[in-house]
Amino acid sequence: MTSAPRLAAALSALAAVVLIAGCTVGPGATSPQNTSNPSPEAQAPDDDADEMAGALLDDGRMFAVVTWGSSSCVPNVTDVAAEGQEVSVTLEDADGDQVCTADMTQRASLGALPAGVDPTSDITLSVTYADTTGDVEIGGRQVAGVPGEPTSYEPSAGWIDDGSLVLLTWGSSGCPPVASTIEGSGNAGTVEFATVDGQVCTMDMAPRATLLSFAEGSVDDDAPFTLTLVGGGVDGVVTIPGE
Repeated sequence: MTSAPRLAAALSALAAVVLIAGCTVGPGATSPQNTSNPSPEAQAPDDDADEMAGALLDDGRMFAVVTWGSSSCVPNVTDVAAEGQEVSVTLEDADGDQVCTADMTQRASLGALPAGVDPTSDITLSVTYADTTGDVEIGGRQVAGVPGEPTSYEPSAGWIDDGSLVLLTWGSSGCPPVASTIEGSGNAGTVEFATVDGQVCTMDMAPRATLLSFAEGSVDDDAPFTLTLVGGGVDGVVTIPGE
């Protein structure tokens, strides 16, 4: 088993944020952040509450594990190890004394792929979270990044389900991006992020994961998809490989 290396100095802690507001522990972050995905499609029925999903991010250097639970208590990735293309991932809640909201939504937790894993070939994430275990299959992607090497700090994204994706951006852990509008059609979409006046941000550089869902049937995730980011300090264009 090979322990996962950290992504440069920025990977000192790992976790996630999602669509509406809140906080996450990301590489380089100093405090936990939690958020929720408000899309109606993201409300899990009871029999799907243990289901997990995953995606490759950061040009194949990182991954996201998506679980269901309280929007205010996003689990952290605390241990990652690999044997070949099978990657063992342990998730733990940030604080056992933390008070969690009584909702059920998707949360994305971020981790770094260990050196030696080939992101261009299929990967199995064997995830343990509390009493739940499960395998998340991630298809290989043609990427330029190499696990274990420093990040480029560029935004990236990966599909987790039909019309739903995880967006990775880099910036202050205290000011995660908040999506205000999402529009998409065919092989292109645009996300506009809100600007919060008077917001005080921490002076760190952390990864922030935002879960985004397009209207059912509006976009095609089978072919390369162009996602335009507008506002909120994350302006740019992300190309997402097709499924």
